[in-house]
Amino acid sequence: MSVNSILYAVLIVGGVGLFIGIALGIAGKFLSVEVDEKEVAIREALPGNNCGGCGYPGCDGLAAAIASGESEPSACPVGGAPVAKKIADILGVEAEVVPKVAYVSCSGDCDKAKDKYNYYGNMSCQDAANIPGGGAKACSYGCLGLGSCVKACEFDAIHIVNGKALVDREKCKACGKCVTACPKGLISIIPADHQYMVKCRSKDKGRDVMQACTAGCIGCGLCAKNCPNDAIDFEYNLATINQDKCKNCGICAAKCPKKVIEKLS
Repeated sequence: MSVNSILYAVLIVGGVGLFIGIALGIAGKFLSVEVDEKEVAIREALPGNNCGGCGYPGCDGLAAAIASGESEPSACPVGGAPVAKKIADILGVEAEVVPKVAYVSCSGDCDKAKDKYNYYGNMSCQDAANIPGGGAKACSYGCLGLGSCVKACEFDAIHIVNGKALVDREKCKACGKCVTACPKGLISIIPADHQYMVKCRSKDKGRDVMQACTAGCIGCGLCAKNCPNDAIDFEYNLATINQDKCKNCGICAAKCPKKVIEKLS
């Protein structure tokens, strides 16, 4: 092969490479996707657990939502106040953070709730709840105590104690996974500053409640009758506290004959 042929080949290959490089450079400018620097900064501020407790598909989804104004700087339940403050500083806004915690609305532990039968199936609340009658407990509304919420929690913040789920308020990040895991709907995410809660979800009549559990709400109405702030509502034999009206006087808890109204802090 002659020297000229080699030179021609080098020039052709070099020319093609140069053309492709220029073409890619031009295409890169026209096809490039703009990166939202605020979104990137917010994503870096988030803890990266990708737990989904915020309601978005992972931290990337939440970062995009916060950057676009769709969600609040305090939307990450795991990060809490410190992360909310960082994100608020990035956005140049004020962050109002109300600490939250999971709460189990059931008093029926092994000493108080009666069983209809012994359960020997899969150790899953979902499986037990699908059995006719809604599980082994005589109260069809109560905690099944098989620990589906425990398995769902990534922070070791909920445990089964004496047959009933109990939240460790210090460890809880209010991610909400335990809420989703509970087939009875007993777990809710509440502001951590709530002082009084009704620790029962039974809608049965008083006599039926007493036959199933010694610590259930019997719908007697004494709490509502004695509340000076009209903060107790009744529906389907069950008392609930209207937190917007409640002044934390504690009269309802004192008057409750079953002591099912709990003082949290």
